[in-house]
Amino acid sequence: MSELREVRELPYGRLKAYEGQPVATAGAGKDPVNEPMIRHWCEAMGDTNPAYRGPDAIAPPTMLQAWTMGGLSGHTDRSGAYDELFGLLDGAGYTSVVATDCEQEYPRPLRPGDRITFDAVIESVSERKTTKLGTGHFITTRMDVRADGEPAGTHRFRILKYAPAARMTKAPERPAAPEQPKARRPRPVINRDNAGFWAGVETHRLLIQVCGGCDTPRFPWLPGCRGCGSPEWHTAEATGAGTVYSYVVMHHPPFPAFDPPYAVALIELAEGVRMVSNVIGVPYDKVRIGMPVQLEFLRVDGEWELPVFRAGGGVAG
Repeated sequence: MSELREVRELPYGRLKAYEGQPVATAGAGKDPVNEPMIRHWCEAMGDTNPAYRGPDAIAPPTMLQAWTMGGLSGHTDRSGAYDELFGLLDGAGYTSVVATDCEQEYPRPLRPGDRITFDAVIESVSERKTTKLGTGHFITTRMDVRADGEPAGTHRFRILKYAPAARMTKAPERPAAPEQPKARRPRPVINRDNAGFWAGVETHRLLIQVCGGCDTPRFPWLPGCRGCGSPEWHTAEATGAGTVYSYVVMHHPPFPAFDPPYAVALIELAEGVRMVSNVIGVPYDKVRIGMPVQLEFLRVDGEWELPVFRAGGGVAG
């Protein structure tokens, strides 16, 4: 049976009228800038920059949005313009959302004790655009952040509110398609900064970078050292021994070529760096923090290698 879901083209003037309308006015961060949240952020990101510790510590600049978030209970100081715009687009069939990019500016550093306030506005709504995902409108919001009344940052966040491409066409009536071959795993994006890592994987070597200025090991591969700023580096081959530092079990959404549920872990290698990979060798519900693991290389789709970690310690299945 064929199906056609209606998608209406909205008058652009009606959408553009939302530009400049407030999303939040005189919003207030639920907590002042504080050392525990800075510590948790740095631990999660593996950022050891000394500027974020001690009596003169500042907050990592990229934490800017964290101080404005409402948490699970949400905000009570938001205006209705954003919800109205989304409702208008939903009603016209543009029911899907994907984040596209964000931009941040930092006029001054944030320090523990700073009280955060902010204003947010719908900065722009694009004309109707067609992308590979589907047809819709890009919406950009701008948040101006203040610390104790002083400008401290600007955060622009852009999303695409769209109708998926499959909804734009009528499904043809045709005989049942033959069974499709198994979906292939997504390929890594290889660029000049990480090509050496993937070249090592091809020869079953897990290479990490070591800073030429301060000898600090780092992963993932970066063009320069986050600690001393040196662009000089060399590689060292990891032994492959590690432990599970943290993990999640993926149940939903399903992705082609993956068979949920499965465990995705943050592995702490013996060399002191961490990397994200799959844990194999035990059921997903047996993965535990602190579990010892050992590097293996898994051939994927018969053509490329992927580093994974096999659980050790005789964990029962």
